[in-house]
Amino acid sequence: MTQTLDCISHSSAQTQRLGMRLGELLQGGELILLDGQLGTGKTTFTQGLARGLGITENITSPTFTLLKEYANQLHPGNSTNALSDGRPYLYHFDLYRLDNPDEIVDLGFEDYFFSDGVSVIEWAEKAGSFWSEEHLNIRLKMVSETKRGLLFIATGERYCELLRQFQKNAYVTTGS
Repeated sequence: MTQTLDCISHSSAQTQRLGMRLGELLQGGELILLDGQLGTGKTTFTQGLARGLGITENITSPTFTLLKEYANQLHPGNSTNALSDGRPYLYHFDLYRLDNPDEIVDLGFEDYFFSDGVSVIEWAEKAGSFWSEEHLNIRLKMVSETKRGLLFIATGERYCELLRQFQKNAYVTTGS
């Protein structure tokens, strides 16, 4: 089961708002794969998604660390993946510097992907077919200096429903 949604963002602020609308719907345990060239807005989208999760910390690309963990600021320091207010942690990955998909296993990242947190992976295409069958893939492309195309591809029943809810909340028209 697959569903797509295609939209255009006219500014980085709008890209963040789209991320925020998606973040507001996330319950934990989601796998969000972001693909696109440098400068297409992957981190910008993640900043909005974090806001939607209630995270107020400054979100930056984890290019050199590969992973950054963010907790909802209402209850920082809680050691579980889901916070007492029900909002999950955000695990923000950047695989740009990954040379081999097997490194994901070697580094123990797969544990995060199957946790109660929300895993957002920039440069997900570098891991090839490593990903679970069910996920949300978002392909970003540069349309102009300020415009970005976002193609949402939901695979699996859970993610198709998430995409339908996102479409309603963000007032986005569907692609196919």
